[in-house]
Amino acid sequence: MTGLTMKHWINGEEVAEEGVQVLDIDSPTTGEIIGGVAEASVELVERAIQGAREAQKGWAALSLARRTRVLFNFRNLLVERQEELAEIIVREGGKTRGDALGEIARGLEIVEFACGIHNALKGEYSSEVSTGVDIHTIRQPVGVVGAICPFNFPMMVPMWMHPMAIATGNAVVLKPATPVPTVSLTVAKMYQEAGLPDGVFQVVTGDKQVVTTLLESDGIDAISFVGSTPVAKIVAETSARTGKRYQALGGANNHAIVMPDANLDFAAKHIVSGAFGAAGQRCMALPVVVAVGSAGDALIEKVKALAEKLVVGPGENAESELGPVISAKSKARIIDWVTDAEKNGARVVLDGRDFKPADESLSGGNWLGPTIVDNVPLETKLYCEEVFGPVLTIVRADSYEEAIKIVNSSEFGNGSAIFTESGDYARRFELDVETGMVGINVPIPVPVGYYSFGGWKSSLFGDIKMHGQEGVNFYTRQKVITTRWAGKSDEHVGLDFVASAHR
Repeated sequence: MTGLTMKHWINGEEVAEEGVQVLDIDSPTTGEIIGGVAEASVELVERAIQGAREAQKGWAALSLARRTRVLFNFRNLLVERQEELAEIIVREGGKTRGDALGEIARGLEIVEFACGIHNALKGEYSSEVSTGVDIHTIRQPVGVVGAICPFNFPMMVPMWMHPMAIATGNAVVLKPATPVPTVSLTVAKMYQEAGLPDGVFQVVTGDKQVVTTLLESDGIDAISFVGSTPVAKIVAETSARTGKRYQALGGANNHAIVMPDANLDFAAKHIVSGAFGAAGQRCMALPVVVAVGSAGDALIEKVKALAEKLVVGPGENAESELGPVISAKSKARIIDWVTDAEKNGARVVLDGRDFKPADESLSGGNWLGPTIVDNVPLETKLYCEEVFGPVLTIVRADSYEEAIKIVNSSEFGNGSAIFTESGDYARRFELDVETGMVGINVPIPVPVGYYSFGGWKSSLFGDIKMHGQEGVNFYTRQKVITTRWAGKSDEHVGLDFVASAHR
């Protein structure tokens, strides 16, 4: 193995273990091994958890002003070093530079929201609810949060979690995705530079063993998870059994309905961006279009014409618009699903299965070109499952009613969109569709940082979404305080609160 083995970050310093399994980090661009991830032992994970528990008490006791000052320092470091962070994301994840900088920018929104967390932590107050009795509420941190993240956004998704958790007084033990761990270690060092006390932010790498330890440990109070639906179900079930608060975001298979009255040039442009941006590897990608009536053929020609012009290449190249998928296994699965749909009657309009980069030194990478498949049968995996690759699936419907029925039949309910010039159809859609995030002529309706992110059905387990006010609610517990002070006015008040409530 070439490259460096990723170390853990525990109590303010890099930590390495001897005699543990090391998992390869493969470059999606070349297929070469560029590093390794040490599988943390159970003992090391518990050490990180215990360090976080000890640090959290002191961190929570600091004033909001001091905590948010650290977050503001961290925010400035992110801005100053975004090019360095983007380079790491491109190298390990295969993203284009534009995609990498884009995810840093979206993550920065959450950090900036956390810098102003004061307003979101304000409680309620009611005076004189009974004679001489007042009630107010406060929000306090839950304790130590286990954060488990996917490969596709190694900066943004963790920043849905740790800035919010830290700003509200918690400590975080982060397990980054195995293929893309390095940026998390860099973030840990930036937190230290920003003034965060050691132990408040820990990073432990590995795979299933680390996840299981976080889920089972008595030292973890809450779990934030983003990943596949099967694992999200395990996170939810285990967290419930062990008494942890949890938010578990699963998979997605987002649909967009295109109505005959839509501006097809506008729709095509944004569908291409939604389907093929980040090589389709995002939970808010747009892998399925339901073309209604006469919109279908014209839309496909416009989408195909734009997709053919996309520049597929390594993320280091400024002109690249679409990079490789994350692994050879992922590439093989995507090809199998497209081939299966074709065998079952679908028409491959644009075929990227055999794409080869011009630079032969990149031939070992996980390359796929943009692919468009029309008339996909609804029982095929290409339609039913989350493809997570640069593939646009198109199905047909004769009416809005048929289209919405197709959209709502999906197991997933993350995001959805409609392209139309009709206010009537738009309003019907936002009320009818069974997803948590909706776009009207917006293909990827990811909420800004001060709103919350999360879907319905098999896309979200747990009741509370990521970031925004719901994120604050997840990382804190509300306490209701009833107060009465003895005084002359109480001389004739009854002995208990129930009696006094009627005075």
